[in-house]
Amino acid sequence: MGKDYYQILGVQKGADDNELKKAYRKLAMKWHPDKNPDNKDEAAAKFKEVSEAYEVLTDPDKREVYDRYGEEGLKNGMGGAGGGPGGPGMNFRRPEDIFAELFGGRSPFSMDEDDMGGGFGSFGGGMGGGFPFGAFGGMGGFPGGMGGMGGMPRRPSGPVKGKPIEHKLGMSLEELYAGTTKKMKINRKVKGRPQEEILEIQIKPGWKKGTKITFTEKGDEEPGVIASDIVFVLDEKSHARFRRDGSDLHYTAVVSLVDALCGVNLQIPHLDGSTVEYSTKDVIRPGEAKIVRGKGMPVTKEPGTYGNLIIKFEVRFPRELSDPVKQRLRDTLPQS
Repeated sequence: MGKDYYQILGVQKGADDNELKKAYRKLAMKWHPDKNPDNKDEAAAKFKEVSEAYEVLTDPDKREVYDRYGEEGLKNGMGGAGGGPGGPGMNFRRPEDIFAELFGGRSPFSMDEDDMGGGFGSFGGGMGGGFPFGAFGGMGGFPGGMGGMGGMPRRPSGPVKGKPIEHKLGMSLEELYAGTTKKMKINRKVKGRPQEEILEIQIKPGWKKGTKITFTEKGDEEPGVIASDIVFVLDEKSHARFRRDGSDLHYTAVVSLVDALCGVNLQIPHLDGSTVEYSTKDVIRPGEAKIVRGKGMPVTKEPGTYGNLIIKFEVRFPRELSDPVKQRLRDTLPQS
């Protein structure tokens, strides 16, 4: 049986990003190897497991694969490569990188000359602006470490990688339905000189809000520093007709009382430019929903498969009726 990432973090299956982050912070602080100098091997394994669970459950694509197929689905690459244009897979980030991202780029258990008034400062991140970072070093590839004299932390022996630089990338539902290519111009420093570069992002049909596309080490190149990754996070623009829920599209149809009683014939402009027709002679009740299968968003991991279009009906009642009309309705409509 595969790992239960929800159980590892101690959260419910429907936990949101804030709950996941809170759970991760608590467990990462508990199992960080620097906090467990007498039990580093077990702590390192637990720390890695917690980091893996957090990465999967905070990545919409990986989480969807995991929820459908479990850990084996991720191992078998049922969606492609993780967080980027290939889809999710088993290529996990290093636990120390995740920890650094949430804890400001340094181990909260270590103390070095930065804590005594020194410090590295900040450096530019390739998209404008700078960000602070701290030192990593130590044993087993984890932040901090206890390798200095007398058990004191030591500085890293090699270059330090900066925190990922995240930028939102707003997408319309039409773009997310059909897929598209985005070209983003970045300004970065390479060997001290400013340089423009175009990053091409292939948006796959069906990608969701929160999907991350990572360009490795495309931040500023500085001496003694490993350039940061640039991460674009998909954001979904609101739509005039549809609301997205996973792979389903929701549409609200406002119909008259006559149509609700006698039957409706809808023509709904779809995201792909076609028209979805829906007809029924059934009586429509206010708030009732009907499903048109296969007319939702593409399912990225299952090419050729689409979610559903869910039509919710709002019935528009007349403001007033004449007495003769009311009487005819009483005579015509059943009383129960």
